[in-house]
Amino acid sequence: MSIDAIDSVLQQMRATVHRAGLPSLAQEAPPAGGFAAELRRSLDGISAAQGLANGKSQAFQLGAPGVALNDVMVDLQKANVAFQTGLQVRNRLVAAYQEVMSLPA
Repeated sequence: MSIDAIDSVLQQMRATVHRAGLPSLAQEAPPAGGFAAELRRSLDGISAAQGLANGKSQAFQLGAPGVALNDVMVDLQKANVAFQTGLQVRNRLVAAYQEVMSLPA
């Protein structure tokens, strides 16, 4: 797996966070901590998107004014896409790890 592929997936995750209306981390200073910190921030973004979707879903179920069904459905789909993207990143990282570990010493 190349660095360009990982960067591409990270850019997709940032775009998902931006479309979900969550605070963008890409506009801040370069991240400290390297890849692990970037991965942690991406996972936090996924968690925030799921929390927002669940909060709106519960508010709709309780009949809160100003919460429309279409907004709830869109937020749930955004959270699902963010989760699926994170899952694919994990799968690719595991595959890359297995490939590296199978290299002869």
